[in-house]
Amino acid sequence: MMTNNFGSMPTKMWCYFRLVYMPMSYLYGKRFVAPISPLILQLREELHTQPYNEINWKRVRHLCAKEDLYFPHLLIQDLVWDSIYIFTEPFLARWPFNKLRKKALEITMKHIHYEDENSRYIDIACVEKVLCMLACWVEDPYGDYFKKHLPRLPDYIWIGEDGINMQTFGSQLWDTSLGLEALLACKLTDEIGPTLMKGHDYLNKSQVRDNPSGDFRSMYRHICKGSWTFSDRDQGWQVSDCTAEGLKCCLLLSVMPPEIVGGKIEPERLYDAINVLLSLQSKNGGISAWEPAGTSKWLELLNPSELLEDVFIEQQYVECTASAVDALVLFKKLHPGHRKQEIENFIRKAIQ
Repeated sequence: MMTNNFGSMPTKMWCYFRLVYMPMSYLYGKRFVAPISPLILQLREELHTQPYNEINWKRVRHLCAKEDLYFPHLLIQDLVWDSIYIFTEPFLARWPFNKLRKKALEITMKHIHYEDENSRYIDIACVEKVLCMLACWVEDPYGDYFKKHLPRLPDYIWIGEDGINMQTFGSQLWDTSLGLEALLACKLTDEIGPTLMKGHDYLNKSQVRDNPSGDFRSMYRHICKGSWTFSDRDQGWQVSDCTAEGLKCCLLLSVMPPEIVGGKIEPERLYDAINVLLSLQSKNGGISAWEPAGTSKWLELLNPSELLEDVFIEQQYVECTASAVDALVLFKKLHPGHRKQEIENFIRKAIQ
């Protein structure tokens, strides 16, 4: 509900971070409590060090096991969170301020539905997936939004020797592109032609063809047309090094006989991938992973997680930068006339 100029506006947060806290904030704002079942009672007994009904929750707000305390909060941050909790919660629970919370919850659910629809209900990763699914269930347990979540659960769940497991997200595109690069480096084309053709076909089908629907900028989304994701096309979240490695594979395969590796990807689609990579370079030359970086570093001080550091805002990464430079050098060699000056400037800034 705040403007983009506000310091901690969600558009300034790292996408993975904001998409975790988005459904969490909805569930908190709704004061959702699941029906107390025998299983929940057993979990309470197993997880807590004292009887659940005797826990003073206000006193343990900042309690964290020392083994998990990777990012200790500053005292000022704890004071801020406690002040917000103590002084604003009583107001937001009463008229007329509860109208403000109701409006905020409506906007939050609008964003949840938008992310669900644009990721084909896979969402950006497993934590967001289950939280968004739960939020949809809380909104309407018999609604279509919740029902659409159910068929995408197998994308995350698999059976291991120790029972049911859940992966963070698929790595199909990442594995395919790096596997193809390794195979191409072996120079065994005559022996592995069918494998190269299948891999090329997967890359072809996995490239994202459109940007997120509607006015995606207002929904805090970046361009993704022409990118490759970490997993597959349905998920729809562009990743810089996945895009670079996917592009590199397509370029390497484009100079090989089509009867062995399949037909080339249209140049316009390669240009779309270039557009995504160019858009992710920061002023310091580095490349971010998901969305453009550049937000003020001081916002990391607001990171509420004790478990993880440097997760509040998007960062630049050496590995993403190296992948992008590698792909752009090859692209410049095979397509010297397309955005030549921009690509040269990109490479020069990246390697400085």
